[in-house]
This record gives sequence, structure tokens and C-alpha cells, in this order.
Amino acid sequence: MKTFFKIFIGLIILAIFGGTLYYLYDKSQTKPVVYTTASPFVETIIKKTVATGSVVPRKEIAIKPVVSGIIDALYVEPGDQVKKGDLIAKVRIIPNMLNLNNARSRLEQAKISLSNAQADYNRQEELFDKDVIAASEYEDADIALRQAKQEVEAAENNLQLIKEGQTKNTGETTNTLIRSTIDGMVLDVPVEEGNSVIESNTFNEGTTIANVADMGEMVFEGKVDETEVGKISEGMELILTIGAIEKESFTAILEHISPKGVEENGAIQFEIKAAVKLKDNQFVRAGYSANADIVLERVDSVMAIQESLIQFENDSVYVEVETQPQVFEKRYIKTGLSDGINIQVLEGLDKDTKIKSGTVEG
Repeated sequence: MKTFFKIFIGLIILAIFGGTLYYLYDKSQTKPVVYTTASPFVETIIKKTVATGSVVPRKEIAIKPVVSGIIDALYVEPGDQVKKGDLIAKVRIIPNMLNLNNARSRLEQAKISLSNAQADYNRQEELFDKDVIAASEYEDADIALRQAKQEVEAAENNLQLIKEGQTKNTGETTNTLIRSTIDGMVLDVPVEEGNSVIESNTFNEGTTIANVADMGEMVFEGKVDETEVGKISEGMELILTIGAIEKESFTAILEHISPKGVEENGAIQFEIKAAVKLKDNQFVRAGYSANADIVLERVDSVMAIQESLIQFENDSVYVEVETQPQVFEKRYIKTGLSDGINIQVLEGLDKDTKIKSGTVEG
């Protein structure tokens, strides 16, 4: 029995020793390297630079009053569509007391002059009917009466204009009724009923009652770094990405590049503007932030490979192509446009070629 256990333990020791030797031998053997391959593919390659900015209406108008006063009524809210001439607000005039007093005094003086002219006319008319005075004297009295009446009417209109901002002869055409000057959408109404407003004049730009814009014609306004501005020109196509509108891009045409740069955070930036092409019945809100990819060059549906697959030798470019399974040879190729990830292949490859990639499997 003891002999059996001795033999059994010996066999176990031999098995462990043999297994250890095999494991060490297996580890010492170099495993063959297996390379993965990639093939050319059809791709649209776009070389671009990026500008940041926002989308704004091309035509945005600030509606301002031409008389000072208090907002008596507002007829629109942000988001309303208005036509040219539609009512925006009504202003109630608070007259200047000095001007009001002068106007009243002028009216009283005009009435006194009218009364005197009327009495003189009546006397002259009576004398003329009796052939006591010449016709010229009667005509002078008639002219003086008409002038006095005209002065009274003018004084009344002046008083009414100071008090109400309109005269009785103007009808609905009044400075107190603020109307839209363009067709568009009301973007903002920064005042409320009861607010005081200042008229727009030579010395003051006036209080803005509403901002109205044509939302059917939008432009991208952005800035480009000085290192990139020399690569772009008017008429170039922009691919616009709006942060608030996911999974959709817009096309824009570059219209303007500022001739003067502005320093921002230590870098010189140049302002650009581009006309945005909106789709039918598509609404884009004013002020959306956006990024514009400015297309410097573009090729559509061309053969391409990943740029990481190419290698350089002096002034030549080559890739390693598979001639037999896991057998590769150097092949020189001619390349075209690159976007930094993919590169166009002009000569040297076809769609069935297998190229050694940088990934290695053990």
C-alpha cells in the first residue's frame, strides 16, 4: 500500500514538472503577427475652416416715436406678424407747459385780431354799399378779415398739436399713432403701457418701442481668425450648423469679409457675413448661435482611404498592399484632397485593394 502511494505521488510530481516545461516552451515560441487590412472607399471630401457666430435677420428695424410722451396703448406682442403701416402703439403727449401757455396766448391774440378785423370789415362794407368809399378800401378790409380768420385757425391747430399731437385736419395720420415701417415679425417690445418715451430727433435716437424684422431673409454673422481669413473669398459656400436645431445643416453663401480686423483675447478676428438659404416654410429664430464650416475645396464621390494608412518616403507617398495572405509590398500612390481624416486617391489603387492598417492582432 505504501508503495502505491509513493508511485502515485511520483506520477503527480512528474506531471507537474512536465506541464511546467511545456508551458515555458510554449511561452518561448514567437507567435505569428496577423495584420488587419482596409480597402479604399467612395467618399465626399471637404476641406474646410470653421467660423463661429450667430444667425440674425438681414433687415431688422427699431420702431421709434417722433413725439415724446407716454405709451397709452400697445397693439402688438413679440411673435406677431405685421404689415407695413400696421399699428404698433399709441403715444399720449404730455405737453410742455411753456409751449402750451404760448399757444393759448397766441390763440387769444388771434381771436382779438379777428374781432377787430370783423368790425372794421362791417363798417367798410356798409360804407361801400353807400358808395362812400372806393372798392380798394373795401377789398383791403376783406383781405384783413380773411387773414385774421386764417391766423385763428392756425393758432387753434398749433394748440391742438401741442396738446394732442395732431390737428383736426389730419384725420388718422397722426404722430401719436406709431406704425410699422416694414412687413415682418415683431421680435421684441421693450416698453410697456405707461412708460415714458422720447422722440427720435437730431440730438437723440429716441426710445425703441418695438423691433420688427423680416424673418424670411437671414444672414450668418461670424468671425474668422487672421490665420484663416486669407484662405476664404466672397462667394464661397458655407455649411451652417445651428446648435438649437439638431441633425440638420444649412447652406450659406459668403457675402462679406471685413477689411479690418478687431483684437479679441489677444487674436485678430475678421467679421464675415453670409446669406443663409432657408428651406420652404422653415423658421429660424433670430440670435441662434451657429458654426459655419467654410468650404475651401470639395470633391464628391471619389476613391479615398484613411490618411493614417499612408506613409512617406522623401517626396513620395506609399501604402503597403496585400499581394498574398499576410504578404505585403510597398506601392506608391498619387493623392489628392485631404480633410485631415480621409484623403483622395488619384492613382495606384482600386476598390478591391487591401491595405495593411496600423492595427495588429497577436
